[in-house]
Amino acid sequence: MAELTNGRRNWLQRFLRQGKTTIPVVRLHGVIAAEQRQGRLNIATVNPLLERAFAIKSAPAVAIIVNSPGGSPVQSRLIGKRIRDLADQHGKPVLVFVEDAAASGGYFIAIAGDEIIVDPSSIVGSIGVIMAGFGFVGALDKLGIERRVHTAGNNKSTLDPFLPEKQSDIDRIKQFELDIHQVFIDAVKSRRGSKLKAPDEQLFTGEWWTGSRGVELGLVDALGDIHEVLQTRYGKDLNLKIIAPKRPFFGIPRLGFSAQTFATDVSATLEDRALWARLGL
Repeated sequence: MAELTNGRRNWLQRFLRQGKTTIPVVRLHGVIAAEQRQGRLNIATVNPLLERAFAIKSAPAVAIIVNSPGGSPVQSRLIGKRIRDLADQHGKPVLVFVEDAAASGGYFIAIAGDEIIVDPSSIVGSIGVIMAGFGFVGALDKLGIERRVHTAGNNKSTLDPFLPEKQSDIDRIKQFELDIHQVFIDAVKSRRGSKLKAPDEQLFTGEWWTGSRGVELGLVDALGDIHEVLQTRYGKDLNLKIIAPKRPFFGIPRLGFSAQTFATDVSATLEDRALWARLGL
């Protein structure tokens, strides 16, 4: 009986949507990281959503909502590349709509769109690379603790927080950051090209801007919101089809409590909050 009811409901929904233009909408919200956990964006979790969106043959375009403070440069590039590969394969334009932020890796994903539309108060840019940590050498000295480290390889202890920094390590890390930064810069120039309206010395410092300022700099294309823009372009009879993760048919909740899992969840939440907080969000 339940299956029959669902079948009638699906048929009725399809009937009511006849004559409407369907636009698939993929919402990418969260910190970008390889770790498989709720609220994280990575190629493994995003790719199935993208494939379902681009597979809708009748859709004249695909809309992607981006709301991310950034994260992994590798996962950002992989997601952006997958968007472009599918867009070229299916011959569909991609419209990216930025909500609170498309910063750092979030902006890396956003440039995969043929157009980027933002709110005036959205945060965009932050085209840079950062590595951060803590040093506890002084604390160990005060506590009278001696740390002993033995490595095979002179650079294996790089970034060890309990050892003094070495200039050679700093130089190597700086070059590492510059290499990744150049990948980001090249991607922005490749995708935005002549749309960019400011010199490299201004655009690629890691600074971020409001959506309004981003339009002036050529980092994004226009101000607007998803409903207004899509209705203007494709008519008011729209069916915005949200492409959400599929729920498992036999979803059995995990029971029990693990102190390690709890600690990991708390740590991940703090990391995510720190990324959002640097943007004031």
